[in-house]
Amino acid sequence: MGKGGNSEDAVSGKEHGEENMAAWLLGVKTLKIQPYILPSLGPYDVRVRIKAVGICGSDVHHFKTMRCANFIVKKPMVIGHECAGIIEEVGSEVKNLVVGDRVALEPGISCNRCSLCRNGQYNLCREMKFFGSPPTNGSLANQVVHPSNLCFKLPDNVSLEEGAMCEPLSVGIHACRRANVGPETNVLIMGSGPIGLVTMLAARAFGAPRIVLVDVDDQRLAIAKDLGADDIIRVSTNIQDLDEEVAKIQSTMVTGVDVSFDCVGFNKTMSTALNATRAGGKVCLVGLAQSEMTVPLTPAAAREVDIVGIFRYRNTWPLCLEFLRSGKIDVKPLITHRFTFSQKDVEEAFETSARGGNAIKVMFNL
Repeated sequence: MGKGGNSEDAVSGKEHGEENMAAWLLGVKTLKIQPYILPSLGPYDVRVRIKAVGICGSDVHHFKTMRCANFIVKKPMVIGHECAGIIEEVGSEVKNLVVGDRVALEPGISCNRCSLCRNGQYNLCREMKFFGSPPTNGSLANQVVHPSNLCFKLPDNVSLEEGAMCEPLSVGIHACRRANVGPETNVLIMGSGPIGLVTMLAARAFGAPRIVLVDVDDQRLAIAKDLGADDIIRVSTNIQDLDEEVAKIQSTMVTGVDVSFDCVGFNKTMSTALNATRAGGKVCLVGLAQSEMTVPLTPAAAREVDIVGIFRYRNTWPLCLEFLRSGKIDVKPLITHRFTFSQKDVEEAFETSARGGNAIKVMFNL
């Protein structure tokens, strides 16, 4: 199977009659569009002309610091992983796709051999090769080679941009599955950034009757309200305000918080979630801003508050595409900025995403 090329491939070369170009991360805040020679097509692979790529928070971390958590960029790497495109070539054994199909790409290739993969938890595979996560090259390129079973045909009424949004939406859907969100689940979401917002959209699609979002940023909260939050609460970064803020959250929820999603991952946000969730409820840690936290675990355990974590997602693309096809989820309002695939635009797009503010999802149209 094609696993994506490596950085040594960044040399001049013609592939399929034209030069394939990609955005290479060369150093801190240094991106350059350079040639990218693709691996040969395996029997179960497809070659995809990439048409839409979104910028993710992890891409921004790589861009700003050359690392995201424990994933460190040690050599030039093609960036990007939220993507969709059009099939240009299929391997000899590919039966489910044909040239011209529009597809959304699931960016992680697991080993399919370890016990986690065999048990269906392939997102936890230690041998995972994930677009744009070092050392694996990403998808902000004219073309990529990818396994056909990780390319999902888009319904006719779902755009390529929406197809690229399946990747962040998958995080919200996986989180809702892990927390068993349903029509009787009142949901609290800490953080109204892109992942907090897709988690809100997913929770609503799963039937959550009441969803409250909490953030320190009025602008982000206003966006959450516009997208359908039942209520919004502005909080501070000061841990001294925690008790007062928890009381406000609980009074706003009325019937209690059944499930809290911490889509930030700080001491303060996780402590708030643990304290605000009702006895017997659940807290799902989605954001990973801090590698270590000091949180009130003992009182939460005494109230039998379950804590679950998520890492990326698994088996989510079909449901994402059905939610988009049926209109149960509309991700289009999340796309706030659009750029072309030029050197100037690539640099400007990453700076825009890094600044945050009113930039929710920054999207490339190739």
